[in-house]
This record gives sequence, structure tokens and C-alpha cells, in this order.
Amino acid sequence: MQYKIIIIMAQVLDKELHKYWELLDTPQKKSIISMIKSFLHPMEKDSHISIEQYNKEIDEAMTRIDKGEFISHEDVINEIDK
Repeated sequence: MQYKIIIIMAQVLDKELHKYWELLDTPQKKSIISMIKSFLHPMEKDSHISIEQYNKEIDEAMTRIDKGEFISHEDVINEIDK
């Protein structure tokens, strides 16, 4: 019986996720995908990246910002207020 409840809860959550997913724009979806990946592949506590990798990630982030692929603080606050 408990197994059925877990399956039903998962189905409800899947539907809810899909409903909200459809409301997101591309940069928001990319951000959510990145967050999900971090849950599935968490970095080990003591793992480090090279300075080259660090700089590459910074450059990639700056490129996304230059393209306008970000969510402003004001937009986040407005979304929270809804």
C-alpha cells in the first residue's frame, strides 16, 4: 500500500514540475538543469578544480551574462512576490 502512495506522489510531482517547466524561459530552464545536475553529481567535499577550469567557467558565465542569459535580482523578487 505504501508503495502505491509513493508512486502516486511521484506522478503528482512530475505533473507539477511539467506545469511549471512550461512557464520558464530558456535561461531559467538552463539554470534549473544545472541545479538538477548538481544534485545528481555532487562534488566531493575535498575536490578541487584547476585554475584553468575555474577561469574557463568564469569566462563562460560572463559570456552568458553578455548574451542576457541571466535572471535579474528584481525579476527574482517579483517572482517570489507572486
